[in-house]
Amino acid sequence: MKKRSRLGMLAINAALSLMATQAWASENGTSFYLLGSKGPMAGVVPAPGLYLQNDLYYYTARADESQALPTGGQVAVGLKAKALINLPTLIWSTPYTLLDGRLALGVTLPFGYQEIDAGLVLGPYAGNTSSRTTTMGDPVLTGILGWDNGPFHWNVTTMINVPAGHYRQDSMANIAFHRWGADVSVAGTWYDPAVGWDISGVLGVTFNGNNPKTNYRSGTEWHLEAGVSRDIGGPGSTLGVIGYYHQQITDDSGDGAVLGGFRGRTAALGVTASHAFKLGNTPMLARVKVLREFDTRNRVEGTAAYLTFSLPFQ
Repeated sequence: MKKRSRLGMLAINAALSLMATQAWASENGTSFYLLGSKGPMAGVVPAPGLYLQNDLYYYTARADESQALPTGGQVAVGLKAKALINLPTLIWSTPYTLLDGRLALGVTLPFGYQEIDAGLVLGPYAGNTSSRTTTMGDPVLTGILGWDNGPFHWNVTTMINVPAGHYRQDSMANIAFHRWGADVSVAGTWYDPAVGWDISGVLGVTFNGNNPKTNYRSGTEWHLEAGVSRDIGGPGSTLGVIGYYHQQITDDSGDGAVLGGFRGRTAALGVTASHAFKLGNTPMLARVKVLREFDTRNRVEGTAAYLTFSLPFQ
């Protein structure tokens, strides 16, 4: 019983890392799938119940001074960007099964702040080289189907980006994407509490719809994330390394894609740590992740940081 309790505590955070928002690829150099959002325990679906996870995401990045990027229906050169976005996620791990897998459903409602500065902007708003916004992003709907076999855990996840957030056509800074999008991924975790090692990985594909405001259709992308972590104390206290790789595999298109196919890629490596504790009688899990990007093409390159709190509703 103690072994299952330990695994359940760890699963609270990992299985709820299901949200998506800006990640700098395609149009605006951005994708709705949030790179680095998965990590340890990515393959685990928690026991039936209602859970809340809140991710505070900070990203700072810049492009080479000669790099042109499509943004807000314009072309910006020498881009610098910062974002501070809060991503509350509510997930219901249902008592229902499908194909012998546990079904879970979730919704994420991002909101936050973004600022973008450019050395040069070409387009209908060429005089505006600085843009700021504090607003709501697009909601993301999530469905998960998960299985377990001893220390092995795996799931299939589908996320849908709903273009219902606040989007400004005349602005380089936007948290919303104003386009439909879908991401399908497969995640797996090997974790044995008696050994204390967690080995997790995620492989996914992102499909992007057309932005009718800019007539820009971003290409299809694939992403790979992996993490290895080790228990360093009681249940939920871990330390590990994480990383991701992202590659766009089809061209951008539409009248707004003035830079052509513009396929992007990036990689990142970083560290993560988590700690489980109780707030009154409520178990909680806190996780920190920091990742640094490299080997970047047709994107800004930067550093991402996450501060995550997750808990079950009793």
